[in-house]
Amino acid sequence: MSPRRLLALTPFLFAPIAHAAVDCANASDQATMNQCAGQDFKAADKELNTVYQQITARLKDNPEGKKLLVGAQQAWIAFRDAECKFSASGVSGGSVYPLIYSNCLTSVTKVRVAALKEYLKCEEGDMSCPVPGA
Repeated sequence: MSPRRLLALTPFLFAPIAHAAVDCANASDQATMNQCAGQDFKAADKELNTVYQQITARLKDNPEGKKLLVGAQQAWIAFRDAECKFSASGVSGGSVYPLIYSNCLTSVTKVRVAALKEYLKCEEGDMSCPVPGA
């Protein structure tokens, strides 16, 4: 391989390393901030899915309760998405839109996670709680 060709390919050889080493604590450009906000949302969404699965496992003997939970979650997802589209609409089309939108998704998702976690704390005999204790 010619040295010129090797030199031309060098950025592609190190791109995966640079991509993996994103320093979100010191993000200084819009693309990195957008990427980090997306990563934050993925983490919040992963936690949401974990808690949701714990609740559905507890509702395994309650198909009606599980059906109601699924409906509530679908409605919540529609609300979250609509709320965050509205919240970020002031910067629609701009380079900061992914940051604003992802930050909203993360914030709203964390509130939902906290609400779902409360269902996991239900005590035996609590008639106001739709999720049985562990």
